[in-house]
Amino acid sequence: MPTPEEITRHHDAGEVVYVGAHPTGYTLRIEEPDPTWAQRYGVLEAQILEGLGDRVIGIQHIGSTAVPGLPAKPIIDIDLAVADPADEAAYVPDLEALGYVHWLTEPDWHQHRLFKQLTEPRVHLHVFGMNCPEMVRHQMFRDWLIAHPEDRTRYADARRAAAAEMTSTGDDNGALGFGMRYNRIKEPLVHEIYHRMFRAADLLG
Repeated sequence: MPTPEEITRHHDAGEVVYVGAHPTGYTLRIEEPDPTWAQRYGVLEAQILEGLGDRVIGIQHIGSTAVPGLPAKPIIDIDLAVADPADEAAYVPDLEALGYVHWLTEPDWHQHRLFKQLTEPRVHLHVFGMNCPEMVRHQMFRDWLIAHPEDRTRYADARRAAAAEMTSTGDDNGALGFGMRYNRIKEPLVHEIYHRMFRAADLLG
């Protein structure tokens, strides 16, 4: 298991290697909660488990579509753990056969690989390694928002404000890196929630 220090450490921006990434014309939008998001995740999980078999060490629905009652971008976020993300030959062809595009690689961020499905509702599949602290963080944040409606409301408001800012500056049209810019706008609130969440879990010492 990751240590408390690994779980609570925020990632500093590092190298991003664009693989199959390309402008898509996707327009950023926030939609009201949709119960079919959870059903869609169930279908996707079953497909991945069938395609990769015992190479799947862990898989979970994360992000805002995993939080009942939370407005969200209609994008299903999935965390997938494999033995070694850098061993792409062991899993990339099978994910591509399922319709995923290897979008980018972030070697400095736990060897993160991002895959996307561009059909609606879109899918962002995040591949990490065994015992990755980022997967623990994602699960904790999801569960915290489910259990704390006041933070869920504040986070929804921050998402809408970030989307409005992106729209006002014309940065909401699917250009490369627009998702990272969107995340940076809401980052102060996210870090505030993380801090209280980590303290409540007695991870800060």
